[in-house]
Amino acid sequence: MSKCNNRFSLRALVAAVSATVALGVVALPSLSHADETCNSPFTPLIKGQEDLVYVWTLGVEGMGDGSDKLVTVDVRPGSKTFGKVIASLSTGDRGEAHHMGFTDDRRYMWAGALDSNKIFIFDIHSNPAKPKLVKTIADFAEKTGFVGPHTFYALPGRMLIQALSNTKDHGGRTGLAVYNNDGKLINTIDMPTGTFKGVAADGYGYDLGINPQQSVLLSSSFTGWNNYMMDFGKMAKDPEAMKHFGKTMVLWDAKTLQPKKVFEVPGAPLEIRWSLKEGDNWAVTAAALTGKLWVVKQDGNKEWQAYDVGTIQTESPVPLPVDISLSADGKGLWANTFLDGVAQYWDFSDPLKPKMTYKKKIASQVNMVSQSFDGKRVYFTTSLLGNWDKKGKGDDQLLKMYHWDGKELAEAFSIDFYKEKLGRAHHMKFQAINLKELQPLQARLDGANTQDKLALTDLLGK
Repeated sequence: MSKCNNRFSLRALVAAVSATVALGVVALPSLSHADETCNSPFTPLIKGQEDLVYVWTLGVEGMGDGSDKLVTVDVRPGSKTFGKVIASLSTGDRGEAHHMGFTDDRRYMWAGALDSNKIFIFDIHSNPAKPKLVKTIADFAEKTGFVGPHTFYALPGRMLIQALSNTKDHGGRTGLAVYNNDGKLINTIDMPTGTFKGVAADGYGYDLGINPQQSVLLSSSFTGWNNYMMDFGKMAKDPEAMKHFGKTMVLWDAKTLQPKKVFEVPGAPLEIRWSLKEGDNWAVTAAALTGKLWVVKQDGNKEWQAYDVGTIQTESPVPLPVDISLSADGKGLWANTFLDGVAQYWDFSDPLKPKMTYKKKIASQVNMVSQSFDGKRVYFTTSLLGNWDKKGKGDDQLLKMYHWDGKELAEAFSIDFYKEKLGRAHHMKFQAINLKELQPLQARLDGANTQDKLALTDLLGK
C-alpha cells in the first residue's frame, strides 16, 4: 500500500474550491490516481496487494434471498479463505444492480440500481471485510428527473453521478447529479444537446473520467431504460430500438461542469480510461456496437480530438466490447467482448496505433475486467445486464482471478455465483483491510493552519 502523493498545496485547494462551490462542484487539484487505474483520482491509492474484492451482484428471483447484494471475496495470498466469499450483504431489494464507486476518503461505497433507481451507501471502513449498509437514497429519480444511476465518481467532498435515462420517456437523454458525501443532492446538470462546432450532441450518458492535470472531464454515451431493460435478443431485432444508442462523447471543463466540445463517436462508446502515465493526456474508450477503439487526445495545436485507432475483431456479428482496463503505465489494454466471452490484450505503446497481441476465452460470456495497479492480477466477472445475459448453459455467472506475466493469463481461482446462490456477478472494486496507510482528503488537513482548515472543511460540508 502507498500513501497518496500530495502534489497540490492546501491553500491552492481552498482557493480552487472557493471558486466553484457555488456550482455544487469542486475544483481539481493534481492528486495521485487510484488503483484499478479507473477510479477517481481523488480516492486514496492502493499500489500494492489488494486484500479484498467487492462484487456488486444482481439478485435473481428464487435464488437465495433474491436480492441485489454486495459480496466480499478474500484475495490475500496465503489466506485460508483465499478466493472464497467471506461476506454477503443483501439490500433487501432487486433493482438491477450495476456499478459502484468509492467516496473520496475510500471509507464508503456508493452503489446504484438501474431499474429501481435506488442508491445504496455502504460503510466499508469500520470492518472492510464485512461492509454495512448505512443509507439508501430512494428518491434519486423523483428529485433529479433522471433514471438509472450508473457511474459514481468521487470529487472532494462530493459524489458525481452519471445517469442513463430520464423519467419523462425512459429514453437516452439524461444528466449528471452532484451529491455531498452525506447523501444530500446539491445540483443537477443536463447532458448537452444542440450543436457544438457542427457536431450534434445527443444528450446521452454512460461513463465519466477526469484528467486533473488538464482539468477536463470526459463523458460517454449508451442508451435509455427502454433499451437496457429489454431482452437483448428482442432489442437486437428491433430496428427502432437500435436507433436509440449514444453516438457522442463530451469534453467538459471539470471545474465548472460546463461542456466544451462534443465528439462524434458512433456505436455507444462505453468505459473511459485515462492513461495514468505522467504527461500522456489521452483517454481510450470502446464502442459497443461497432467494436471500434477510440482515443481522445490533443493534437499538435492542443485541440482535443477523437481518433478511431482500431477495431476489435470477434466471432460474433455484434462485437459488443463491454469493458476495458488500461494498465497504469498506459502501455496495455484489456478489452472484454461479451458475446464470445473473450478477453483481448492490446499493446498501447503507441496509442494511435494499438495492436492486439493476446486473447483468452474466460467463459461463455464475460463483462467486467479489473486489473491491479501493478498489472500482475486481472479479475473478470460475467454479467452484463439481467435481460442481456445469455440464457441456459451460456449463462455463466463467475468471478475469476488470473495472474498475468505479460505473456499468459494463469487462473488463480474461480467462484460460481450461481452455485453459491448469490446471483449475477457484475461490478468489482478492490479494498485494503488496513486503511490507516491510505491518505484521504481529511487526513491531508493535518498540519494545515487553522484558517485554511476551517475554510476547506466548511466548503466541503464536513
